[in-house]
Amino acid sequence: QVQLVESGGGLVQAGGSLRLSCAASGSIFSINPMGWYRQAPGKQRELVAHIGTNGRPTYADSVKGRFTISRDNAKNTVYLQMNSLKSEDTAVYYCNRVGARLMSDYWGQGTQVIVSS
Repeated sequence: QVQLVESGGGLVQAGGSLRLSCAASGSIFSINPMGWYRQAPGKQRELVAHIGTNGRPTYADSVKGRFTISRDNAKNTVYLQMNSLKSEDTAVYYCNRVGARLMSDYWGQGTQVIVSS
C-alpha cells in the first residue's frame, strides 16, 4: 500500500526556517527519485526540489540557495530544509516520486507552510 505522510509545516515569519519531513512507503521510495512539490492557492502544483536515488539534488530556480533536500534511505524519508523563507513560499507542500501525476497517482495530505511578511 502506498503511503506518503508529510509533516513539519507551520506559520513562520519571513526570513525564518522550517524543516519538512515525508515518510514514504518502500514501494515508492526505494526505486524512485523523490521530490517536494508545492501548490499555492490558485496555482498549479510545482516541483521545487528533487533528489535521485544516489542522493543528487536538483532545485527550481525559485528556491535554489535557500532550500536543501535530503533523503534517508534507511528510514524511507525525504526532508526539505527551508531557510530564508519568503511570503511567496506560502503553499501546501507535498512529496512524491518525480513524475507523479496529479490525477492518477496517490498523494498524501500535504503540509501547510505559511510565511508571514
